[in-house]
Amino acid sequence: MANWYEKYVLPKLIDAACSQPPMTALRARYVSQAEGEVLEIGIGSGLNLAHYGDAVKSVTGVDPAAELTEKAQERAEAIKADVSVLGISGEELPIENNQFDTVVCTWTMCSIPNPYRAVEEMRRVLKPGGKLIFVEHGRSDDPKIARWQRRIEPVWKVIGGGCHLTRRADELVEGAGFRLTSWESGYEPGPKVAAFMMHGIAAKA
Repeated sequence: MANWYEKYVLPKLIDAACSQPPMTALRARYVSQAEGEVLEIGIGSGLNLAHYGDAVKSVTGVDPAAELTEKAQERAEAIKADVSVLGISGEELPIENNQFDTVVCTWTMCSIPNPYRAVEEMRRVLKPGGKLIFVEHGRSDDPKIARWQRRIEPVWKVIGGGCHLTRRADELVEGAGFRLTSWESGYEPGPKVAAFMMHGIAAKA
């Protein structure tokens, strides 16, 4: 039953949830700032692809979910940049150091099994002076909401494909040695336990 849900139901739920207007607006705002050779961690169904501008030469996407990346391959045909997709998670990238101008990570740190290792890998493969663009959801600044997030998280992870409600993108990014150059947080429309967003740009320090 779980395999059927993960293969046929969950990908459609993720694609629908992640294409809501508030999330699309954040994608448009941030992904459009990517440039050069881009690595996208958690490319999923390719919802970011339409927002890459002419400054992007190529996009290398990584994601272990074949049910989602099939859709990403279809969406890649509609953009100018060369797109390749690797069916792997982001913790162990088969990529040399200092290869990319930009790393993009949107709504991925919440579900990746080892986010600490993944963000370290993002920093490793960035060129000196490169930037990390991230949009994530996670633990609220409001202690009351945060308590509810901790209570709900065990069930949420099961129905949400491993998605955590209590991770903090800012802590993960700074903990890996990045320097935040812009940073915002706040609620988007929706249930507050899942709608506290953190987004910004970080430099390879």
